Amino acid sequence: MLQALSIRNFVIVEQLDLEFSQGFTTLTGETGAGKSILIDALSLALGARNEGEVIRAGCDKADISVTVDITNNMQAQAWLAEHEIDDADDLILRRVIYSDGRSRGFINGAAATVGQLKAIGEYLVDIYSQNAHHSLLNTNTQRQILDAFSGSQALAKQVAEEYKTWHQLHLQQVEIEKNAEAYADELAELRDKVRELEQLGFASEEWQDLQLEHSRLSNSAELITGVEECLHLASEGEPDALSMLSHIQQKLAGLVELDGELKEAAETIDSAVIQLQEAQRSLSRYLQQDNIDPARLAEVENRIQTIHGISRKYRSRPEELPERLDEWQARMTELESFANDGELAKQVAAALEAYMTSAKALSKARQQSSITLSTKISEEMQRLSLSGGQFKVGLETNEPSINGLEQVVFLVAGHAGVEPRPLSKVASGGELSRISLALHVTTAAQGSVPCMIFDEVDVGIGGGVAEVVGTLLKQLGQNRQVLVITHLAQVAAQAAQHLQVSKTQKDGVTLSHIQQLNQEERIEEIARMSGGLEITDATRSHAKEMLAQST
Repeated sequence: MLQALSIRNFVIVEQLDLEFSQGFTTLTGETGAGKSILIDALSLALGARNEGEVIRAGCDKADISVTVDITNNMQAQAWLAEHEIDDADDLILRRVIYSDGRSRGFINGAAATVGQLKAIGEYLVDIYSQNAHHSLLNTNTQRQILDAFSGSQALAKQVAEEYKTWHQLHLQQVEIEKNAEAYADELAELRDKVRELEQLGFASEEWQDLQLEHSRLSNSAELITGVEECLHLASEGEPDALSMLSHIQQKLAGLVELDGELKEAAETIDSAVIQLQEAQRSLSRYLQQDNIDPARLAEVENRIQTIHGISRKYRSRPEELPERLDEWQARMTELESFANDGELAKQVAAALEAYMTSAKALSKARQQSSITLSTKISEEMQRLSLSGGQFKVGLETNEPSINGLEQVVFLVAGHAGVEPRPLSKVASGGELSRISLALHVTTAAQGSVPCMIFDEVDVGIGGGVAEVVGTLLKQLGQNRQVLVITHLAQVAAQAAQHLQVSKTQKDGVTLSHIQQLNQEERIEEIARMSGGLEITDATRSHAKEMLAQST
């Protein structure tokens, strides 16, 4: 469950450290006090996109942290393990947003992407915005609600993936049939290219070896002349370096007997003589090799010219030819598979069969759940002053698509004796709000997310219906954590914990504050919500009565 929220320099919040309780918590306050700011901050910590100026005026960054107890949240724990992030009973998500638009995320102190915050956030908190009922008119939303209610999200995702696989193969088959002649010409051309490169037998490392060998062979005369000169100076000239060093060696050998301090110099000369003798032998061996080979030089030059010619022909650098060969061979394999119509047809048929199997299973789950969901929402409509109203989940069969074999349509009849029609065509604003709330409460009860936040979803509701809404939310809070932002006293009175948002002025700057209310403070707030700014004894008495009835 949601345990704590810490906010620094966010919009009009300078500093906020808030703790939450299990069960039903309400958040109230005057319009503009900053109730929704808390939801916005929490959403950012859970990976929402930053789409506006959120840093408090005069500050360089906003810092938001949320602490969640995941002791019994197996999905969140599995996600952390999969991503090799240290887990504990308390999960801490943090988002820092800078004035230049950058942001950084952290999960249990480890750097994380916004996508990772969003991914794990889906296992922690569901947020229902005050405009959620408008999205309910969208058939995609209706389909997602039914799939969530039936626990078929994973199956729906599988159906979508299998449809993409089949559709891609099907389009490939159509494309091949359409361009069969062009593909045949391309395959013939590729075979010629591949044959030529395979006959060349060229490897990228050979090119550097050829360059080095050509340089050595083409400069062999200069190399031999230079080596002979070095050998002459070292040991065959008059005088030569070896003779001179040997003379120094003999002279120092006698001098060392007179003064031992010359021993180091003598040893150095001894080493120099040995090194020079080794160099002499190495130079002699080099001259004994057959380094001048005109035939080999011609062979190397011919090989280089052949490689250059093919490189120019295919507009590639010599060292790129092996890569071209790999590309052409891969394309040949692909085109050869195209030519095998029977094999591709088998792949298309197999992909379609896999899709249809999953899609039919999804259809069955939707059919079964649509009956249950229709019944539950119809029952809730009666409680929400839509007497005689009926809710029905319609399943309209259509051609195979990425969403399955049917279109999900929510149908509603506002009162008895009327045929249900699409929700988008018949529901008024108030009816839509109530139906939306009934759907949220009903489907949330089926879900696994431990915390639900309702941001003024009771908009457009009043009177006795508001009390029913409060009862529904209170019941929901018996099994999970529920946080509700509301303007309705009837809803707020039924909460176990009451938080109030208020605005103050500090040095000419507006700041938002949140405090937890005690019983007396709750009476004043409920009275304000019931009777306006002027609180009377009558409104206080009514507030006490509402709170007493909710216990």
